[in-house]
Amino acid sequence: MPESLLESLVWLDITFLVTALAIFGLLLLSAFFSGSETALTAASRGKLRAQADKGFRRAATALAVKEDDERMIGAILLGNNVVNILAAALATSLLTKIFGPTGVALATLVMTALVLVFGEVLPKTLAITIPEAAAARVAPVIRLLMWLFGPVISLVQWLVGGVLWLFGVQTDPDRHVLSVHEEIAGAIALGHSEGTMEKEDRDRLLGALDLAHRDVSEIMKHRSQIEMVDADRPPTEIIAQVLASPHTRLPVFRESDENILGVIHAKELLRAMNRLVRAEHGDWAALQELDVLEVAMPPYFIPESTPLDEQMRQFLRRHTHFALVVDEYGALQGLITLEDILEEIVGEITDELDVGNDGGIEKIAAGGFLVDGSLAIRSLNRALDWRLPDAQANTVAGLVIHEAQMIPEVGAAFHIQGFRFEVVGKEGNRITRLCVRPWHGGDTDI
Repeated sequence: MPESLLESLVWLDITFLVTALAIFGLLLLSAFFSGSETALTAASRGKLRAQADKGFRRAATALAVKEDDERMIGAILLGNNVVNILAAALATSLLTKIFGPTGVALATLVMTALVLVFGEVLPKTLAITIPEAAAARVAPVIRLLMWLFGPVISLVQWLVGGVLWLFGVQTDPDRHVLSVHEEIAGAIALGHSEGTMEKEDRDRLLGALDLAHRDVSEIMKHRSQIEMVDADRPPTEIIAQVLASPHTRLPVFRESDENILGVIHAKELLRAMNRLVRAEHGDWAALQELDVLEVAMPPYFIPESTPLDEQMRQFLRRHTHFALVVDEYGALQGLITLEDILEEIVGEITDELDVGNDGGIEKIAAGGFLVDGSLAIRSLNRALDWRLPDAQANTVAGLVIHEAQMIPEVGAAFHIQGFRFEVVGKEGNRITRLCVRPWHGGDTDI
């Protein structure tokens, strides 16, 4: 064998070995960048924060890297594209020398398979299995690359922002794609749909998250349903009314129910009765001297636009559980209690005075339900796991009136969002009772 040919073969063997090792190393780097992207993207901020609070430094580093998500993605994509393109170029050069022009097609097929399996699918699958642990391990290296590639990443961000601006798209690097509330709500809904969370747990957690997005007007008891005490009535009649009422606190008015002067608490009333009777040595006639306004607490008024979470904080701060709701003109609209807000979280709360209370929903034959017109749509959705719209109305009767654009008569029926609503009870202009059942298209509107 000629010496020149032998040298060529040796050179070819060395070149092949070095190039193959370089391609292998580049594939490892490609796997690292692909897995890092998946791990840092999928890792939970909450879990990383919990680990960081326990002193795990790498978790704190991963959290810091995730906060600068745009530069993180830029650094990873820059590194990933460089190593993939370089690996493909080396493979093409090597296989072209061995197989000639057909080496280009062969290099394309081989590198596509290698990058797909070992540079993308395998590392991403591993990273998504243990995202927090993987993110903590790769974060120090990615942070270093973010610093090294900083000028290039800034230039790329500037170019991308300019192109998006030309199409009318504004970007905010400090805004996350999803808010914390949305992330938590989405995780809760997903857990329930996958069967890992009970409906009651889902309702409680989502109810607590929704408090900040709802106001007192949505859950307050309307003024037409408020039981009040007339301060001008005889004391004995007032005592009988308060003791017969299922409510602990009752507003006290004089002359007009708009003129609310205080709120009487049943326990305070009993204390005042006890003092009067004891002072007169057991003479019950002393109750005629009772002044209900001296016993009543000052009324607490709030605007109807107050968010529920803020009102709950006010109840706790003021050490009171009862507030009267007024509109922008100061007119009474209803009342709300701390229990009403808590029921939005834990569901209907009943006690020994609520015997027979079915929550305004009564199941009947053929899969239907008799529903109070004043029942909140959210309460109906929560009880039966329905999805009736509540953007335009708070109550079931309000939903029917909104859809009908009129006050329907008894017997009228309407189809709304896949349900049939039939009016079965009415007092004056107020719908008191409806029959609601799922509708499958077999009925005709009345």
